[in-house]
Amino acid sequence: MFLTFLTFLPLVGAILLTLLPRDEEGAIKQTALAFAVADFILSIFLWTNFDSTTHEMQFEYSVPWISSWGISYHVGLDGISLLLYIMTTFLTMISIIASWGITKNIREYMMAFLALSTGMLGVFISLDMFLFYFFWEFQLVPMYIIIGVWGGPRRVYAAVKFFLYTAVGSLLMLVAIIWIYITIEQQTGVATTDIIFITENLELPLAPQKWLFLAFFIAFAIKVPMFPFHTWLPDAHVEAPTAGSVILAGVLLKMGTYGFLRFNLPLFPHASYEFMPMIAWLSIIGIVYGALVSLVQEDLKKLVAYSSVSHLGFVMIGIFALNHYGIQGALIQNINHGISTGALFLLVGMIYDRRHTREIKEFGGLAKVMPKYTICFMIIALSSIGLPGMNGFVGEFLILLGVFQNNGLWAACATSGVIFAACYILWMFQRVMFQKLDNPKNENLPDMNTRELITVVPLILLVFWIGLYPKPFLKTFDASVEHLLVKVSPDNFRPGNPGSSHSTHAKLIKIEDMARLNQQQNGIKPYFKE
Repeated sequence: MFLTFLTFLPLVGAILLTLLPRDEEGAIKQTALAFAVADFILSIFLWTNFDSTTHEMQFEYSVPWISSWGISYHVGLDGISLLLYIMTTFLTMISIIASWGITKNIREYMMAFLALSTGMLGVFISLDMFLFYFFWEFQLVPMYIIIGVWGGPRRVYAAVKFFLYTAVGSLLMLVAIIWIYITIEQQTGVATTDIIFITENLELPLAPQKWLFLAFFIAFAIKVPMFPFHTWLPDAHVEAPTAGSVILAGVLLKMGTYGFLRFNLPLFPHASYEFMPMIAWLSIIGIVYGALVSLVQEDLKKLVAYSSVSHLGFVMIGIFALNHYGIQGALIQNINHGISTGALFLLVGMIYDRRHTREIKEFGGLAKVMPKYTICFMIIALSSIGLPGMNGFVGEFLILLGVFQNNGLWAACATSGVIFAACYILWMFQRVMFQKLDNPKNENLPDMNTRELITVVPLILLVFWIGLYPKPFLKTFDASVEHLLVKVSPDNFRPGNPGSSHSTHAKLIKIEDMARLNQQQNGIKPYFKE
């Protein structure tokens, strides 16, 4: 029940904001921040009470929802979803602090952000396919509103493009969920959308696995976004307000990579191996393409946006290395990208607030007038490159190690992205900070204030924590990654294996699985695993 409380706490805050007068701007901001801070602090208790030695779902809670269809409100966390959940609460808090200067429709803005937080948190805890789909669609609405109302000059175009891309993928995913629902009932006699039960008992030959894999793949690849589904991202980032870009990069993109780990790999292991080369090469293209396009950008925000395409390419190729190093690297790189890229968007937003331009050519010599800003920017830029001692190095090293164990050529091609990243990041940094201060508009720019430091310094501390001592994070993933690798082991689908899709023997439902499903559908007292 504690997990449900944390998930819906921001939504409660959004509802309470409707009771405050529109002109009470200070009270609105403080109330929104109070709910965001409380949600983050309480979410830390999930990590401190998490048992990292088991792959089992924890903080689990289940009650019947639509019993006639076998749909339940079933939530829980494992090592794969826990840190993504905490990062969501953390970045929501940071984003609200960063939004303190918003002057247009403040109440509605804060309501949208808090509602968005609940939608994102719900995605990471859902253990029912229908519930997952509900939260997946729910978070789309407030993000659309944030971009469309508080975005830049082309905000409507960007919001509609974001909505349409995501909606198309979602429809394909819905078709796949319905197909799985019908199939699991035919195979087991149990009508359910429970993810754990389906993962343990669904048995599919290769052909339907491929089709279902592709349906989920398109939905998640658009969200990541992978090449060639990436075109909505630069538009959305450029037009979104600063805090919107932070959440978009830090959390929303991770929902796509999380979907691959929660659905594609465990449900369709054979198809995952079959499509591994395709996804690896698409990831490599994304890594190189995103980096090369970043090199020629003149808009700071667009440069950071295209860098996300490159960085998420690393995450995807790490996932589909299908080994321990690759998946662990992908998981921690998810966190790293949220920290580093989120901080870059915050820093870009700060100078935009001062100059109302993001054109690189408009700047130069900022190191002389904004020393604190320059130091913060330098640290985050180096972390994004993957400098040893910083967070990016840990993730990229593990990913490349995992990919190299699988295919040396893939690893060599992916490594080029690291070199290109150093080129576009350092070139941008040099032009903005150290070129001649020849624009009079830059001569008297104020340095970072206390509020701005509060948003960036915690992210810098995380950069060094993960870079110097990643063990607590990697330990959290360990058991869940090992369990996932057992699920996707080729031994499970080799011809002749009793548990393979080629077997003529019917797969027996585990007694405990059936008992749990009966419990849910009969409305018996909910159970907890804490």
